[in-house]
Amino acid sequence: MSTRKTGKRNIRKLTKLGGHSIGLTIPISIVRKLKWRNKQKVTVKQVGKRVIIEDWEK
Repeated sequence: MSTRKTGKRNIRKLTKLGGHSIGLTIPISIVRKLKWRNKQKVTVKQVGKRVIIEDWEK
């Protein structure tokens, strides 16, 4: 598996998915806390050196 717990931080590895995409797993505890579901749409945006993933709104 590609996760390692260092103290309270979850260390994750990026995984290549096909030719032009990269995948990242999110800890299930975070997904449950946000009440996200399988195949739910989210928005991804870059702010400086950070990536923000938010629930998609119509």
